[in-house]
Amino acid sequence: MAIIETQNVAAQSKKDFYQLKIYRLKDDTQVTRVDSFLKTAYLPALHRLGIKKVGVFKLIANDTTMLKSMRVFKPSDNDVNKTRSIYVFIPLKSLQQFHDITNKLDNDATLANDGKSYFEAAYNNVPYQRIETVLLEAFSDHPKFEMTALKSAVKDRIYELRSYEGPTERKYASKVKMFNAGGEIPLFKRLEFNAVFYTAVLAGSHMPNLMYMTSFENMDARNAHWKAFVNSPEWKKLVAMPEYSNTISGAEVLLCHAADYSDIN
Repeated sequence: MAIIETQNVAAQSKKDFYQLKIYRLKDDTQVTRVDSFLKTAYLPALHRLGIKKVGVFKLIANDTTMLKSMRVFKPSDNDVNKTRSIYVFIPLKSLQQFHDITNKLDNDATLANDGKSYFEAAYNNVPYQRIETVLLEAFSDHPKFEMTALKSAVKDRIYELRSYEGPTERKYASKVKMFNAGGEIPLFKRLEFNAVFYTAVLAGSHMPNLMYMTSFENMDARNAHWKAFVNSPEWKKLVAMPEYSNTISGAEVLLCHAADYSDIN
């Protein structure tokens, strides 16, 4: 038993973990305040802890018509305007690091000083509506996140964040298998989707759930890549297999640009 447990720990240590920190914002003033905090205080603090590649992403142009057309599940009626959300992607080497950085940031005097106006905001003039955290574990067939190989102008690049919710734990497990043993990840790689990560959601508001991010030179390239994907023989074979049917009960597709201060851009 001890040998098996040791092997499991060793296997997990070879995979990344990630924190996806989501700021929900009500207006452009809050966007500006959180941007300033992230750029001048929070990312530098993470860099001091050795986390050098932090991604910051924003939904494209607040295009609610486009976003609604892609959603399968809908936010609750009292939800904040998700088109103003800011997504912060933090790569971690272990779950222990997730715990450790929280404590270290809480005791970082430089962060406290650089982010003073953010941390000490008045209760009736807050910089955000709420913060959500999603804890992610890399898939076995894509154990480390990757920087993109994009060459277009940064402003044109598209980052696509997808979230697939499963109807049951077993159906969800089948969808995860489809990505790994089923060969969906190699298909994405063959078609040059420039994936940043593929992950299982360990803790979050939508579960069971998986999330992944791909990237493209521009919107035309994004559309062309997905057309090639759905028309590929590999995908047609996979989607026709009974074990992979009805594995998604809800999906969210978000198209993003990287913030100008993002390490991943």
